[in-house]
Amino acid sequence: MNPKTSPGTVHAWIPASGHGLRHAGIHFDAVRIAGVLAEQVAYELMQFTDFQAGPIVREATGHRYMYFLLPPQSATGHRWPAGVRALGRGAQGWAYVGVPALGGLTWPLEWRSEPTPEVPFVEVGLLHEVVGRLIRAVP
Repeated sequence: MNPKTSPGTVHAWIPASGHGLRHAGIHFDAVRIAGVLAEQVAYELMQFTDFQAGPIVREATGHRYMYFLLPPQSATGHRWPAGVRALGRGAQGWAYVGVPALGGLTWPLEWRSEPTPEVPFVEVGLLHEVVGRLIRAVP
């Protein structure tokens, strides 16, 4: 069976079990958001896309970051507000993102929204719009 066309295969960089670190900017770019804002952004994206938002990874420890995984070389093309960090080749420094397997024990990482063949990445324009709207709404 060809792994590129096997059912359930979305990205070769998703580990088969557990979790692994992946260099942002190679296979994907990422936008990192912490805490309540991250939860609100993920919720809005899920609602707007009928629960087909693309890959969103959630950390269960520390700052409880969420990583919204975007197509490579797409995150740094936008200005992100304070508290929202773009991770990719054009970003300052090297950044690695923990990526969980699609099943099994992956703690402290989990998928808030899994990638699918139809939606392999979060749509960067939609993410930028949702983040901007939610930040402007904060009093």
